[in-house]
Amino acid sequence: MGKEKNKRYLVVVVGPTAVGKTDLCVQLARHFQTEIISADSRQFFREMSIGTAKPSPAEQQGVKHHFVDSHSITEEYSAGAFEQDVLALLERLFQEHEVVIMTGGSGLYVRAVLEGMDEMPEIDPQVRAQLAEQYEQEGLQPLLFILQQLDPVYFAQVDKANPQRVVRALEVCLGSGKPYSSFRRSEGQERPFHIIKIGLNRDRAELYSRIDQRMDLMLAQGLSDEAKSLYPYREHNALQTVGYKEIFEYLEGKYDWDEAVRLLKRNSRRYAKRQLTWFNKRPDEYTWFHPEQQEEIVRYINERIS
Repeated sequence: MGKEKNKRYLVVVVGPTAVGKTDLCVQLARHFQTEIISADSRQFFREMSIGTAKPSPAEQQGVKHHFVDSHSITEEYSAGAFEQDVLALLERLFQEHEVVIMTGGSGLYVRAVLEGMDEMPEIDPQVRAQLAEQYEQEGLQPLLFILQQLDPVYFAQVDKANPQRVVRALEVCLGSGKPYSSFRRSEGQERPFHIIKIGLNRDRAELYSRIDQRMDLMLAQGLSDEAKSLYPYREHNALQTVGYKEIFEYLEGKYDWDEAVRLLKRNSRRYAKRQLTWFNKRPDEYTWFHPEQQEEIVRYINERIS
């Protein structure tokens, strides 16, 4: 395997929404004569096109993109399933290409491929339902107190303002009788390929202006109609996100159209900030570039390969 690994390079390009990942990755794929894997957890779904800024056939410039329009919104698709599917695909792609590119802004999906997902036990849905009800009625504080008793190790690390993380950890503690932290791997799994990690960012004012422009473009392309057609599926995880949630709430009469547009832009900027926070969790993990530094990026990849 060691010898095999020498000839396989997965170039991972991450960055916030609207930074310019698609354009750069198409240029890189053409340069290295290879294919692109999308690690954007919303572009998988065929029914979601405008609100996910899916690359159009023209933008793809003849480069093969995997995991764009690969699933229907009616199917559940998880980071764990994505990990297995991508590893199987890479096994095929590396037979023809020395370099493959993976890009996206969904940190959890990127990490699943690079390091593997923690093996979590199956939990009775009843446990989840009871915890959700307790959170609704009593808020997060009592749940944090229980987590501190059952799993002090994870309690010390968890984002204590994130109810999803707290509830998830508790359901594993209560459902399995063991601490959540005991199921979490401390280090990633070894992969049979080299990984080259690149982050893209822009000056904040420039990025925010691009986000606003992208939102205006999506609205002009018919985002509102797309969201209306997806309204029956609004409980799906993929639709609990920026670009759809604001229009669903407008359809429910929570606010007027101008306010919906204001929130679309504001929440997209906040989403970009959260993405950057995720990718900066380990400061030296990615080497950062401006998306227009194409020559420098190609040079960096070539240096890592040689």
